[in-house]
Amino acid sequence: MSPLIDSHGRTKRKLRISLTDRCNFRCTYCMPEHPDWLPRASLLDGGEIVRLAGLFVDQGIDQIRLTGGEPLLRRDLVACVRAINGLRERGLRRLSMTTNASRIAPLAATLVDAGIDDFNVSLDAVDPAVFQKMTKREVAPVLDGIHALMDAGASVKLNAVVVRGDNEGEVVPLLDWAMARGLPLRFIEYMPLDAPGHWRRDAVVSEAEMLAAIGERHALETLPRGSDPASPYRVDGHYPLGIISTVSHPFCASCDRLRLTATGELFTCLFSPVGTPLGTRLREGVDDETLTATVRRAVWLKDAGYASRPGPVERTITMHAMGG
Repeated sequence: MSPLIDSHGRTKRKLRISLTDRCNFRCTYCMPEHPDWLPRASLLDGGEIVRLAGLFVDQGIDQIRLTGGEPLLRRDLVACVRAINGLRERGLRRLSMTTNASRIAPLAATLVDAGIDDFNVSLDAVDPAVFQKMTKREVAPVLDGIHALMDAGASVKLNAVVVRGDNEGEVVPLLDWAMARGLPLRFIEYMPLDAPGHWRRDAVVSEAEMLAAIGERHALETLPRGSDPASPYRVDGHYPLGIISTVSHPFCASCDRLRLTATGELFTCLFSPVGTPLGTRLREGVDDETLTATVRRAVWLKDAGYASRPGPVERTITMHAMGG
């Protein structure tokens, strides 16, 4: 089977699968203040997730990232991980997870053993008060989770969304904290993906502003840009730093990602206004050949991305149900 390629010539290699829309955090940039959870019966079960994941792997997807909501809220999480890990014999090369890490400490070693290669942990501040303001939760369980993952020998990367008026003052402290522990860090510009009408352009702390703040304390070296969404930098001659600047410098031209929601809806772009309901069609009894054709058509029709239509996207689904 030929690779999954869109009409702009971009080959898809990565799939993000949301295991649940539920989350135990209330990050201001991610979800409405009072989210409406999806009916549990509408969420894909483990077998359905693996079946759809396998279809994508058979089309050339070789990296899968499990997201949420918060994936640790899924009761059959470990079983799902083990089953998806079994797709390596069909071409899967890497299995990852994005988590807030607040509940991961007891399961860290188990998840590594089940097949997770690396973890992205959301950490928007190390100052407890700032973290509380942004997430409505305490930072201590997250830090405990990070240390548990490190003790389990896991590969860990930190992600921090920077929002003006909330945590722009945490850019350098976060960097210093991550550098001291040898944990790679990526700063992310605040994107228009939260509750409708909430995002403001003036709340975006740009890549240039972050670099200026870091440059006052550290030596910075710009590295060549690859297909990764983050612009890469080297700090003080040794530390890898990335900045995802979707708003100020969109990376759409090299996008190799697809997203599957917890109900099995395929979004070919983080900013797509509509998705393709693969889960619904699967439950209607559609065979794998038809589902594959549906996937290939949806991918081929993927538009140019945020760079071609910047600004908030109007749709009923918000970031917490899409996956990071």
